[in-house]
Amino acid sequence: MIRVVVVDDQAVVREGLVLLLGLLPGIEVVGSAGDGEAALRLVGAESPDVVLMDLRMPRMDGVEATGRIRAAHPGTQVVVLTTYSDDESVFAALRAGARGFLTKDADADDIASAVATVMRGDAQLDPTVQRRLLDTISPPSPDHTSPPDHTTSQPPPDKKPDKKPGKTPGEAPDKTLGKTADETPYETADEPAHQAGRAKPGPADRRGGEAPDGLTPRESEVLALIAEGLSNAEIALRLYITEATVKTHINNLFAKARLRDRAQAVTYAYRHGLAGPH
Repeated sequence: MIRVVVVDDQAVVREGLVLLLGLLPGIEVVGSAGDGEAALRLVGAESPDVVLMDLRMPRMDGVEATGRIRAAHPGTQVVVLTTYSDDESVFAALRAGARGFLTKDADADDIASAVATVMRGDAQLDPTVQRRLLDTISPPSPDHTSPPDHTTSQPPPDKKPDKKPGKTPGEAPDKTLGKTADETPYETADEPAHQAGRAKPGPADRRGGEAPDGLTPRESEVLALIAEGLSNAEIALRLYITEATVKTHINNLFAKARLRDRAQAVTYAYRHGLAGPH
């Protein structure tokens, strides 16, 4: 029998997981906790085989709790629970010692598989996390090299500009030949090619100061649009980026500003002057 502890600050989610796990053969739920501190005490008392760990909780988050549990109880495995598969905290939890990953909409088969997998000493990750992990550790491909320097139109020192055969030094060069990457607009991850070089200033730029908590200009811009009441899809359309990119920015700014939901984000945006009339 695999002994499991469930840790989640949302009572509905926590109780639902306890009920679901209780229906699975070979699994016994020995307790549940609503935050990282309570989880540490419970693990110390019950010595479970596996902990299902939420990431975003009060008092002590799931990343810190995971690290402490793995350090003090190396025989207890941790499977991370989160709402979004692109949550940046997932990587931190994996570095802290988590061996598995599940989104909160996982079904009974997924949970049973994750618990059994980590008990064997293996790891089970969501396919999205696997792809992002590979992207992080893989060398950049030729298509993802740094963008060219647009501060000069001169060719590199070791490369002479192309000349059209038959042209003499006194003739004007053919403008259709010898074009370098420096003369061609490129598309960034957050901006389509037709807008390259013409990005609108973010809220922090318009106010002439740095954004709080280390928010980037793009994160500040996303936050301002959240304060306007826009959905992720509407933000994506407004900024010409994908919904997945919007979610990544939201996860990042929520982590930096320690926000838990959009209501807090709106309050934060107005308090720091990142929303409202400009």
